Amino acid sequence: MGCRKINKEDFMKAETKWFGTIDIAEDKIITFDKGIIGFENCKKYTIIYDVEKDEDVSIMWLQSLDEPSLALPIMKPEIVKKDYDPVVEDEILNTLGENIKDAELLVVCALTVPSDLTKMTINLKAPIIINVDTLKGVQLIADNEDYLVKFPIYDILNEKDGE
Repeated sequence: MGCRKINKEDFMKAETKWFGTIDIAEDKIITFDKGIIGFENCKKYTIIYDVEKDEDVSIMWLQSLDEPSLALPIMKPEIVKKDYDPVVEDEILNTLGENIKDAELLVVCALTVPSDLTKMTINLKAPIIINVDTLKGVQLIADNEDYLVKFPIYDILNEKDGE
């Protein structure tokens, strides 16, 4: 079993407003061919999270590599809605790569975090789906009628912290 040598060329430097200058490994750059809703011109992103928390991390950041000031707080929706299962068009999912049914997909949703944290919400209506194998991502609108754009989560997260 060998170790892969990591070259300096395998990393790119990215300027960010909130995290300063960061080194991004090439295999951590996610491409959104159509951008994300509201930011269609931003195509390259990476996910930033507290590596010390690793598996326990709840809030992560979808950091644009095209626009330093664009960093969206994101979260796995199962944290606040265990049965989250968005109904989406296969046609859109197929843009993430071949054999999409066998691919490892990461599903996250954007958060709105106002100054009054009790009003924090998650957008269950427009999940961000990333094919971990191809590093392609797409944000789409779920057909689920009961999924809200602003689903309140403050109380749910507080209960989890108390467990």
